[in-house]
Parts: sequence; structure tokens; C-alpha cells
Amino acid sequence: MATTADQLGISVVILAAGQGTRMKSRRSKVLHEIAGRPMVGFPVALARELSASEPVVVVGRDAEDVQAALAGQAKFVLQAEQNGTGHAVLCAQDALADARDAILILYGDTPLLRLESLRRMAEMLAADDADLVMLTSPEPLPGVVVRGADGRVSRIVELTDATPEEAEIREGNTGVYLVKPELLWKALAQVDDRNEQGEIYLTDVVGYATSQGHRVEALKLDSAEDCLGVNTRAELAAAAVVARRRKCEALMAEGVSIVDPANTYLDMDVTIGRDTLVEPGCVITGATVIGEGCHIKPHCTIEDSRLGDETVIGPSAHLRPGTELGRGCRIGNFVEVKNSKLADGVKADHLAYVGDADVGEGSSFGCGAITVNYDWDQKHRTTVGRDVKVGCNANLVAPVTLADGAVVAAGSTITTSVPEQSLAVARAKQRNIEGWRTRRREGGK
Repeated sequence: MATTADQLGISVVILAAGQGTRMKSRRSKVLHEIAGRPMVGFPVALARELSASEPVVVVGRDAEDVQAALAGQAKFVLQAEQNGTGHAVLCAQDALADARDAILILYGDTPLLRLESLRRMAEMLAADDADLVMLTSPEPLPGVVVRGADGRVSRIVELTDATPEEAEIREGNTGVYLVKPELLWKALAQVDDRNEQGEIYLTDVVGYATSQGHRVEALKLDSAEDCLGVNTRAELAAAAVVARRRKCEALMAEGVSIVDPANTYLDMDVTIGRDTLVEPGCVITGATVIGEGCHIKPHCTIEDSRLGDETVIGPSAHLRPGTELGRGCRIGNFVEVKNSKLADGVKADHLAYVGDADVGEGSSFGCGAITVNYDWDQKHRTTVGRDVKVGCNANLVAPVTLADGAVVAAGSTITTSVPEQSLAVARAKQRNIEGWRTRRREGGK
């Protein structure tokens, strides 16, 4: 047996085969997203950080979709018939044949566990010479922890099978166990489905272990939010609130200023550099990367984009996927940028659309300027050189190129390329009809 937690050979199995009927969804419960990540992706990420071995995910409903969502992150086994958590683990026995020192059992619908808790479980298994370490909640759960007169764990009782006295117990069973492989398989071979639900309970492993004289330890969580299970849409929303709060806290600890974390919506894979300020109402999703010293003003939406240092966005700007901004760019209110690469110092301060464009350093777009990138059949790119000035309400009909130093007059519709240092004017000549309003009032023409 290894003597330290770091030396433990831990294999991880994640149970993700439940029906999830209370979600009332056509999708598997574990594929519903929390902060931009499928729910089952959270325990998978923990497993990959904790253990060098590939985690095993037990799938059932929508197995192919779950496998696609986790491609390259885990290996999979099928629980064709849902006959309880113990049966689900048995389905993974062959896949876990190489498990060395311990098997960690996690759940695809419990996304908020912390890595620190799992490491503490490993430390207890190693230091205390325990055979099983279980994680418990400070609040009641469907299974409660029954302790003996000596205060040690005796067994787990499902509330559906509990006596009135047992139903009053406040310590809940999370179902997260770190257990020696030989004990796990021997116990599961002995338990049966003689209970109210007619299922093989994983919880019976604890009772078997204590009855056979094995040492069982329990680590009680400090907060019940860590083991929040998601079975309904309301619980999904509650878990998302916690995940986003933790994401904001982690970024603030690294030097990011977030004015109102409760009203800032960040996906788990978002990266933000130090000294960046994020104001309330912002939604930043996907694998967005924001540099240092940026200012994200209120009510911006940023999706799968990359922002250089000292860039200012908003308020109420929208950066769609594929946007890349250089250093010191300025994207103002009601500006939308999509699938475009803007070099250092590019400015579009208000009411503009830049889509499918490559824009050179120091260029600017006036109010109402847009790239016309779609011909009802396919998208076309606009190429804008360095130090180009696009006037207000100008339309750049792609494919088109504006060379370095070009200027587009306000109100122009540009359909052909503009040479370097040239002024392009493409608008109807103004005509003034004198006395028109007076004649109209008098009934004339």
C-alpha cells in the first residue's frame, strides 16, 4: 500500500447512466450545460487532474451523445439496464481491472465537488490505513449515515428504507467513495436488490465493509453546495450560480476586477488577464481569452473570442465566435464583430457591424458602417488595410479590399476595391427642390 496520497494509484469511475426524468428533457441529464460545460464534464475534469489513468464513464441513455461530448477525455462502458448504482459500478468492473490501490466513484450529475476534497480523501486512505473513505454532507440527503456508539460509520440507509429514528439523521451520504478494489468487488458480489426499489445499492458496500471488520472513514464536507446533485431545472440553475461564482472568485484571486460577480456570467474555460475590469451584465462564453489591462463595459456578450491587452469593449457590444482583436482596440456600444481579425488599435466606437473581415492596424469604422458579407448564398471577406478610415453609414460590399490609407466617404456603398491613399465616394448627388414644402401645403406639386 502506498504511504502518501500522491503515491496512490487511483482509478476513477463516473456514473452517468441515469434517466434524468425530472429534467423533462429529450437530452441526457448529464449533457445539460453549467457555465458552458456539460455537467458530466466537471467530474471528468476532476478525475483527469487527480489521476493519471483514464476515467471510466458508465453511460446509459443517449450513450452516443455522451461519448461524443467527452471524446478523448474518458473511456466508456454501457449500463444497458438501470438497476441501481451498485449495478452501474459492476458494469465497469472489466474496464477497471487494472485499478491498483483505490477506486474513486463519482457521479455525472454532481458537478460542484472540489479537487481539494478528493485529495483529502486520498490522504485519509493512505495515512489512516483505511479500506474505504466516504464523503458525507452536513445536510440530509436521500441516503443518511448511521454511526455506531463509538461514533464510527456503521452503514448507509436510504431514506426510503429508513426507520423513523434513522430518518432524523442530519449527515447525508454523497455516494462518493474511495475504496480498495478488492473490497469493492467482494462487497458488490455479496449485496442484493432486496430493498424498496429493487435495485443494487452501492451504499450497501459500506455496511458490508463494516460488518466484515474493514476500516471505514468519513470526510464531512464543510458546505453542502459541494455535493449538490442536479435532477431538475431549478437545481441546474442553482449549480450554475455556484460554478459562475467560483469562476469569478478564482479570476479575482489572480488580479481580475469583477464589479458584480453575481451579475457576471463567465464560462469555465474563459481566461482573463490581470488588471482587466469586467463590469456588470457581461456574458463571456466558450474559450474566450481576454488580455491584461482590458475594460469590458456593462452588458457585453463575448463568445469564443480573443482580445489583446488594453482593449476596451462596450457597453452593449457583441463579439461573436472567431473574433480576434489586437492590442488597444476599441469596440463601442452596439457594435457587433464576427469571425474577424482586427489588428492593434482598430476602432469601431458605435453602431457598426464588422463580419468576416481582416482589418489592418489603426483603421477605424464610423457610426453605422458595416461589412456586407452575405450574398444570400455564401459569406465573403472584406480586407481593410492599415490606417483606413470608413465613414458613417458606409456599406462595404464583400468581397472588397480597401488598401492602406484609403478613406471611404460617409454614406458610400463600396462595391469595388479602393487604392492606397484614395478617397472613395459612392453616393447619389444631393438635389434640393426649392419651395417644395410650401407648394405641398398649398395643394400644389
